[in-house]
Amino acid sequence: MTFDEAARLRVDPGAGRVYEHGWQSWSPTREYPVAGTSYRQRTEYVHTGHLRPEKPVPTDGFQAEGLLVATDADGAAHRFATGSATDIPSIRARLDGDRLVVTADGTVEHTVHADVDTALTSFGDAFAARAGVSVRPAPTVWCSWYHYFTDVTEADIDENLDAIGEHELPVDVIQIDDGWQKAVGDWLDLSDRFTSLSRIVKRINDSGRRAGVWVAPFLALATSDLVRDHPEWIIDGAAGHNWGTETRGVDPRRARTYLTDVFTMLREAGFDYFKLDFLYAGAIDSVEAYREGLAEIRRVVGPESYVLGCGAPILPSVGLVDAMRVGPDIAVTYEPGNGDPCHPSQRGAAANTIARAWQHGRFWANDPDCLIARPEVERREEWADTVERYGGLVSVSDRIAALDEWGMDTTRRLLSNPPGPGPLAHGRG
Repeated sequence: MTFDEAARLRVDPGAGRVYEHGWQSWSPTREYPVAGTSYRQRTEYVHTGHLRPEKPVPTDGFQAEGLLVATDADGAAHRFATGSATDIPSIRARLDGDRLVVTADGTVEHTVHADVDTALTSFGDAFAARAGVSVRPAPTVWCSWYHYFTDVTEADIDENLDAIGEHELPVDVIQIDDGWQKAVGDWLDLSDRFTSLSRIVKRINDSGRRAGVWVAPFLALATSDLVRDHPEWIIDGAAGHNWGTETRGVDPRRARTYLTDVFTMLREAGFDYFKLDFLYAGAIDSVEAYREGLAEIRRVVGPESYVLGCGAPILPSVGLVDAMRVGPDIAVTYEPGNGDPCHPSQRGAAANTIARAWQHGRFWANDPDCLIARPEVERREEWADTVERYGGLVSVSDRIAALDEWGMDTTRRLLSNPPGPGPLAHGRG
């Protein structure tokens, strides 16, 4: 991997700024002082599952994936960016005296703009136009994850569906998250807590709502039937750890028939909202293969279905999903438990949501992650404000019965006033 010099900018070391765009949904994306150093991962697991595993990171300065903006000594914003959804170079910047040395391991276009916001929004407009993006209005969603996690049952879905109706909450989609399947990777079989997806879908549809489902199509547990029976489908470089065990990547090309079968089954069961998670694993060997796999899923579920990406390479996904998670998972705690901003926390989710607000209405509907508003959520007022100001897709993920008066009022307000499909007026805030 060779980095060639793209520019040597005269900067103000005390006032200059660098905007570093991360690889995927959970990768930190921030604006930093030019004299600083951006986030560095603490473990190999974080490098594989939250950053760009095939690209090492320098010890100092900055490394963006496909897009970096820096301000010079006169305040102008210099943008270094790719024009391709498949050829995404890493872009580095390092301060040398009063010069910022910018290098890249691929082709980048260097343009100059009045300010950072203009540099980002004009890039978004042009990139989206090349991809033929037409942003659709996002539905409002109730998601099972942040109360029930992997222990969700059919009875939990029924209870909250009834509560949403009783409180007349304006929810368009009831989305069943992780826990319905036998195992991550074994999507054609149900867990012992579910008996019939078709029954649940019918009940949701009978209430006047759409049915949604969570799938991690390019990931599998090492203990899954899929890994045992089809080792030829596995991506070696995507090994990681989650759900208390080892995980493996699933090659979008070699496992294409299986992926087609999975999404055909789900579509025939009546789902038309799909949350596709841990998508990064499908791009580790090949961005082209990732895009082919995602395009095949879109073909199978049909143009009327709504597709949300998560844990996904950002720029390679433009034009292939309707909405995108733009930050790490939310949590009831403000700070990440291990201090790592890639991991679940309000601090990490809010920072990325604000830094990527310019993508909403250009690439897709931004998903800041779910509103959680029950009493035990730390600084819940701040998270609700972030979702309301900078979010695009409004989803909620409390057990309805767990909401107090403030939580219910806030949940109702945000569901009742989702943003439109156009860009946000305030950019990055």
